[in-house]
Amino acid sequence: MAATAPLYLVLPGYQGSGPGHWQTRWERERPDRFHRVEQADWDHPLVGDWVAALDAAVTAAGRPVVLVAHSLGCVTVAHWAGGAPASAASVMGALLVAPADIDTAEVPELVNFRPVPQRPLPFPSTVVSGSDDPWCTPDRARAFAAAWGAHFVDLGPYGHINADSGLGSWPAGRALLADLGEPGRAVQA
Repeated sequence: MAATAPLYLVLPGYQGSGPGHWQTRWERERPDRFHRVEQADWDHPLVGDWVAALDAAVTAAGRPVVLVAHSLGCVTVAHWAGGAPASAASVMGALLVAPADIDTAEVPELVNFRPVPQRPLPFPSTVVSGSDDPWCTPDRARAFAAAWGAHFVDLGPYGHINADSGLGSWPAGRALLADLGEPGRAVQA
């Protein structure tokens, strides 16, 4: 019997992911497999609302999911998983790209997401970080990965790993994602 293909739930960060962002490109390229978790307000995020939207999306999927988070989306995943929702059992893995260190961010709209949860995630995960990310130092990104029980990938000098990073559709990210989406496959750097 063939396994059900996972649904990839895309979780952009603060202010969403624009048309040139790799998340948006992946959605456009495979609308049958990639679905954005829409938030009521991308510019004034509330942790409770963002966590509830994620939980509703995972529950509504009706099949296994892989989370594809960027920036504040990574912090949302950590908050959601820390609440031990029953729906977390359907999560096959999470690609957590450029987590934002909102504990030190000087953005008033993000304060309600503090502190960044430091508990292990109940599913396999990979944290990918740029060595020159203005939103999170490499040491802090490594600390998040360790706390979440995640594999860590240092992508090098690609900033916040967004549209400005010049990655286009980011094939290397797709390779990391493919590893998470297949049961029994080891995540590779």
